[in-house]
Amino acid sequence: MEQYKTDVEAIDAFGEKVKTLRAEIAKVIVGQDEVVENVIISIFSHGHVLLIGVPGLAKTLLVNTISRVLGLSYSRIQFTPDLMPSDIIGTEILDQSRSFKFNKGPVFANIILADEINRTPPKTQSALLEAMQEKAITVAGQSYKLDEPFFVLATQNPIEQEGTYPLPEAQLDRFMFNIWLDYPSFEEEVNVVKTTTTTYVPEIKVVLSGKEILYFQNLIRKIPVPDNVYEYAVRLAAKTRANRPDSHPWASEYLTWGAGPRASQYLIIGAKCHAAIHGKYSPDIEDVRKVATAILRHRIVRNYKAEAAGISIENIIDEFLKEK
Repeated sequence: MEQYKTDVEAIDAFGEKVKTLRAEIAKVIVGQDEVVENVIISIFSHGHVLLIGVPGLAKTLLVNTISRVLGLSYSRIQFTPDLMPSDIIGTEILDQSRSFKFNKGPVFANIILADEINRTPPKTQSALLEAMQEKAITVAGQSYKLDEPFFVLATQNPIEQEGTYPLPEAQLDRFMFNIWLDYPSFEEEVNVVKTTTTTYVPEIKVVLSGKEILYFQNLIRKIPVPDNVYEYAVRLAAKTRANRPDSHPWASEYLTWGAGPRASQYLIIGAKCHAAIHGKYSPDIEDVRKVATAILRHRIVRNYKAEAAGISIENIIDEFLKEK
């Protein structure tokens, strides 16, 4: 790993590394620039992502490609109604010497794809969510640390909601970002078809090691933030809380639940990483605004009045962001 003389030099290097990282990902993933950037921000902010999109939009390919470019171990868990917690974290088995041995589950990897997390009951969901929060699991009274860096990308299908188990708000709050993956544009889809219906296989290069990721995660934490940016992030989160002194009028009229303090924390750490990616040594209010929608989307709950009026979560967040 390279040694940097100053944090400023390290941030410059980080920006260049991210450019190279995005270029490698673009060899496989066509378009989806904002999605890719938000996933990168989440990784270097030590966060997790909930990715929502219809089947066939390359969610699995995206996370697999990122794990290859970062040189990290990757594990895919298909969540189904019969999945048990032991299928995720592992279980104790009796070995040939008649003693118990812990057999590690797929959660012991750097990048976890939790595919269709809402297809499995809450007991199994909570096994993964505990690992996300604690970066460790406990089996038979023994604690096991998970590999670092550790990043979970969970997917949900917005259609076919029958037989699903939606994540409660308290568990959704553990995800840094809620990212909606949209259909590609016409030109992008043409490029997808061109590159995936031939024998061409892109060669992916490893851009960063696990040690470098941990170093840059720590570097992002050290970036200074002006007081006015801290205050803006906290005010923005406070606007979402209905019937309070700092509430936005739309919050009191259209929301039943607002964002908690974790939203304010993620707004700041996300803004720090966004600033560093774009060559700035300290975030400003615009950096907070760039990450706000994906951070707030799953932390506020509309009431029946908003649903009846056809006012979406994004409409409400846009209204909050109009005020600087």
